[in-house]
Amino acid sequence: MISNYIALTKPKIIVLLLITAVGGLFLASDGVPGMVITISVIIGGSLAAGGANALNHYIDRDIDLKMKRTSNRPVASGTVKPVNALLFGILLNLVAFGVLWQWANLISALLTLSATLFYIFIYTLGLKRRSTQNIVIGGAAGSIPPMVGWAAVTGTVIDPSPIILFAIVFLWTPPHFWALSLILKDDYAEAGVPMLPVISGVQHTKTQIFVYTWILLLLAIVSIFLSDKLDVIYGLISILLSCGFIFMAWKLRKASNIKLAMPTYLFSMLYLALLFMAMVLESLITYENFIKW
Repeated sequence: MISNYIALTKPKIIVLLLITAVGGLFLASDGVPGMVITISVIIGGSLAAGGANALNHYIDRDIDLKMKRTSNRPVASGTVKPVNALLFGILLNLVAFGVLWQWANLISALLTLSATLFYIFIYTLGLKRRSTQNIVIGGAAGSIPPMVGWAAVTGTVIDPSPIILFAIVFLWTPPHFWALSLILKDDYAEAGVPMLPVISGVQHTKTQIFVYTWILLLLAIVSIFLSDKLDVIYGLISILLSCGFIFMAWKLRKASNIKLAMPTYLFSMLYLALLFMAMVLESLITYENFIKW
């Protein structure tokens, strides 16, 4: 029973979101962030993301049944009643809001809530079943966690750095998700979800993935000049990772099949995780300390 509710939260997805939030925490702190704020962001972020995912299970239960990958999800399979998933998702988000407001600040709580609302109303209800740009625009929801980490420390997002963090995840989401959609193309077609490879074809999707990886490289370079928090360590790692992503996307685009879609998808997750870990490293090893070494 408990395992079914844990499954509703999609724990594997939450881990990557938390890594980006922690990156924002460290970058804003110029070092190790306070323990209370860190724990509140991790707990609040986990609860909110889990709640949003539970609400997604509730809303998408009809199309989940039509897809092999999702047909055994708790709500779709009947192991969790739809109304229970709905209430569970709402409860988790309310608790998350309270945790962040109490132990971080109101702006981080509001940002977290906005991510859930955007994910549910703009992406899941508004775009997912209607537009090939669903994941492009909807990716904004998953781009908010690093801003939450930043806001929890500083109390504001009026700075180039949190905007850059948002942009990184926002521009990373399409090539990441489109690589997966190549693998699940038939499933999405069966469920009537207009993902890019279903509507525009496999080759066009491969090309779009390739284009976005170049945009990520450009952003990696520009970020160093726009943010006073991102320096040599981040710059080198982000450029190397972006070049690796470009190489993976190029190989995928040149291939006559989609066998490289899964490696590209997996690399994209590693890319984002290492990128935000580089930010943590950047904040711990300041330029002054690096010179002293």
